[in-house]
Amino acid sequence: MRVTVGVDDAGVAHVEMCRGAGNAIDLATARGLLEAARECEAARVRAVLLTGRGPSFCVGGDLKEFGALPGERLAGHLTDVTGALHGALRIFARLDAPVVAAVQGAAAGAGLGLAMAADLGFAAADAHFTAAYTAIGYTPDAGVSWLLPRLVGPRRALDLLLTNRRVSAAEALEIGLVSRVVAPERLLAEAEAAARTLARGAPGACGVTRRLVAGAFSAGLDEQLDAEAGRLAAAAVSAEGQEGMAAFLGRRPPDFGRAAAR
Repeated sequence: MRVTVGVDDAGVAHVEMCRGAGNAIDLATARGLLEAARECEAARVRAVLLTGRGPSFCVGGDLKEFGALPGERLAGHLTDVTGALHGALRIFARLDAPVVAAVQGAAAGAGLGLAMAADLGFAAADAHFTAAYTAIGYTPDAGVSWLLPRLVGPRRALDLLLTNRRVSAAEALEIGLVSRVVAPERLLAEAEAAARTLARGAPGACGVTRRLVAGAFSAGLDEQLDAEAGRLAAAAVSAEGQEGMAAFLGRRPPDFGRAAAR
């Protein structure tokens, strides 16, 4: 079992890479992530917490597996690996549920992509991030070439992608690569608390907000304003919107779970 998934009583899906050896992504791990993402989608979870067991979050692709394959098989194998991994990322991106990542140790290559794909990224103070691709003559996957420029800007993204220099947790926070840096012993507790808080939110509104932000870089201002207006009007008359307004006026916490069950 390379990846495990379980849903707690708050509706948080705990997706854990547990392969060992830095959670390097071989074909089985990529397929495990895809299956976990499908389970999250089918269960309509309210938040996702993505973690990696052991000293490192994810060191990227399994280079030993790749290097053992003859050239005529390697291209097809990598297509299979990226097909499964990218399928998982596509599912996580279209969920209403926000995604939280907890990163310890190394996040390199595809591990960097998985960390950046989260809406909230928590990093242990001793975590570090590396692109790593061009150092071995490879090019980015796992959405790295799409996500990194959006988080840190194109010039800084090229610096990290071409030089493959190691980024500390402190610098990652400074440049917007992660959301928060916490003490290593508090990493999982802090990330899980954030996931549980997000799970109490309005799933429909969270999903629309995720998609509005994702689309903002390709939309013009007029298009984005129109999208915001239409989505806001729909949200206001939804069961979630009505529950949120009633709770605000009644000075009580909203129960979006009850609204979703209507």
